[in-house]
Amino acid sequence: MRELNQIYTRQYALIGFGNHCVSNLLPVIQYLQLPLKYICCTSERKAALISQKYKDIKGTTSLQEILHDESIAGVFVAAHPLSHFQIASEVIKSGKSLFIEKPPCRDERELKILIDTIKNNNSQHTIVGLQRRFAPATQILQKRLKGENKRHYHYRYLTGLYPEGDALLDLFIHPLDYVILLFGHAKVKVADIINSKDGGQTLFLILEHKELTGILELSTDYSWQDAQEQLSISTDKGLYILDKMERLDFSPRHSAVLGIPLEKVFRNNSALVNLYGRNAFVPTIGNNQLVAQGFFSEIKTFADIVENKCKSTHSYSLESIEQVYSLIGEIKEHTSKK
Repeated sequence: MRELNQIYTRQYALIGFGNHCVSNLLPVIQYLQLPLKYICCTSERKAALISQKYKDIKGTTSLQEILHDESIAGVFVAAHPLSHFQIASEVIKSGKSLFIEKPPCRDERELKILIDTIKNNNSQHTIVGLQRRFAPATQILQKRLKGENKRHYHYRYLTGLYPEGDALLDLFIHPLDYVILLFGHAKVKVADIINSKDGGQTLFLILEHKELTGILELSTDYSWQDAQEQLSISTDKGLYILDKMERLDFSPRHSAVLGIPLEKVFRNNSALVNLYGRNAFVPTIGNNQLVAQGFFSEIKTFADIVENKCKSTHSYSLESIEQVYSLIGEIKEHTSKK
């Protein structure tokens, strides 16, 4: 009955139709049955095929057609990153709610322009598509860390070569946003970059937060087929290990007497508590990878806000990533001399 009552009545448009849209965004939009009226792309041939394949959806190459359609309440933007700033600016000026994939712009200056445009145009709601914020494991981790004394963390984010764009802005924005989300404002203590002959790039960072220090290895010098993302967080209570947003484990800290670790004196089995993990055997929506990675919740949250099913919040808006862009700018300053 709860599922049957999840009805969305406002009209939406999707701008951009690459692999990310087809694989991650559109399946969620279709599952939620959001009334998608337009899909906008740059190819006339692709637009014609969209109209042919998807019932009741119009393929178009005209952004202005969407912006001038008063029935459109929300716009999803997932085009080429270099075009995001201009498209976002026009959507905001039209007064429609905006879901903008990362990165929404190229630097702090453009971000400030977008934020000012929202204020000057009394625009509707805005959400930035950094999906890890919406992942189920993130919600659990935030609650657990809230009452704990955090010591330090180690974050490894390793992919293959990325010749098609700016790795720092397009890829590394994910882990940088994530540590700010969990631990607050960060300053660069150490930054070093290693550039490989084949185009691989590895960034080593030591970041200082108010309560703890973290080490990050962000790299495109590994493999896409075996991409790795693991965050380990040490607290007074124990060690949290988050693996690819798919699994969250907690290992309680062993006790000590007068500084002597009891685990070296008395042999006992180490305890490992699984806090979150997908059950791949049971094919329910909750065990779908789109849910585990946060794509489902970010799109549902945007639609719920547009349809007044929940209140808008600054936690997901363009203002929420100001510290991320400030950190990226600081990293560029530290590594520009390399």
